[in-house]
Amino acid sequence: MSNIERRQSRRIMVGSVPVGGGAPVTVQTMTNTPTADTEATVAQINDAVSAGADIVRVSVPDREAAESFREIVRRVKVPVVADIHFDHRLALLAAEYGAACLRINPGNIGSEARIRAVVDAARDRGIPIRIGVNGGSLEKDLLEKYGEPTPEALVESAMRHVDYLDRFDYPDFKVSVKASDLFLTVNSYRLLARRIDQPLHLGITEAGGLRSGSIKSAIGLGMMLAEGIGDTIRVSLAADPVEEVRAGFDILKSLGIRSRGINFVACPTCSRREYDVIGTVAELERRLADITMPLTVAVIGCVVNGPGECVKADIGVAGAKHMCGYYENGVRVDRIPCASVADELEKRIRARVRQLQENPGEPGIMAVRLP
Repeated sequence: MSNIERRQSRRIMVGSVPVGGGAPVTVQTMTNTPTADTEATVAQINDAVSAGADIVRVSVPDREAAESFREIVRRVKVPVVADIHFDHRLALLAAEYGAACLRINPGNIGSEARIRAVVDAARDRGIPIRIGVNGGSLEKDLLEKYGEPTPEALVESAMRHVDYLDRFDYPDFKVSVKASDLFLTVNSYRLLARRIDQPLHLGITEAGGLRSGSIKSAIGLGMMLAEGIGDTIRVSLAADPVEEVRAGFDILKSLGIRSRGINFVACPTCSRREYDVIGTVAELERRLADITMPLTVAVIGCVVNGPGECVKADIGVAGAKHMCGYYENGVRVDRIPCASVADELEKRIRARVRQLQENPGEPGIMAVRLP
């Protein structure tokens, strides 16, 4: 279990999902379909939810998208955040149509009267607001003042927007200060975490493609989460939103903050391996993607580290000549043919999941280690 001491923050509710105030760190993503294409957007949201998304954000760039947004909200079973820029009327419509949260920058909404109208609509419906500052779209005067995006510039921009909500006595908001530069982002959040007590939405914006973006996000988000900073996260990838959700849970799982699905402990292999570990793990990840119960499965190629890793896992195999040692709850209980290890493991993992579902009080190892 994680021993990270989390920053104390105010709790807000995004629909039925608590964010901040000690609630589990949530994972969210954003659709990349045209919002006006209701069917495609609903399908993408449902895929993200199946992967574990707690919250999904949808862009609302125009009136057509707003009308589709109303239908989207009706048809999905997850809180949906409306992403709004420039036109305050779209924020008012999104609030009326069932948005669980409004993502705005008060500074680009327009006059103070328009900002107040959006805040009043949020207040009337109990909808929180997310202030989102991005290093790529800082105000011109801040760029002139600091010369370039800096942590101080991002936080000053965020505090300008916070001041609007403070003026209107609306504390139910969360804030993000994202940049594509890892250290700029991390240092911005560190500064902001000392300035406000609202929840922080973490992300490395425009992180990149699936591989490089996941790595950059894991490093940046991992640094902040390990310091106790962050209440909800989005891994921003040029990839399917489902991959963002999977990467988000992998990051939380690695830190012991949350666990969903199988945590594979697998060796990188060497010439001592007694079976195809790499192929086995790839096959099991594909076959067992539907399992949401937290389990740790060790897939080790030989007897050097195999027994040591298997005794710390719910289920494990350690390679040996022709027959692999098979472990459950840290105890070797059987031997299985190395030639059919993927098939045998899938069968036994699914049986173990059924057993735990039927007897939820039965202790496991990782199943009870993580929240």
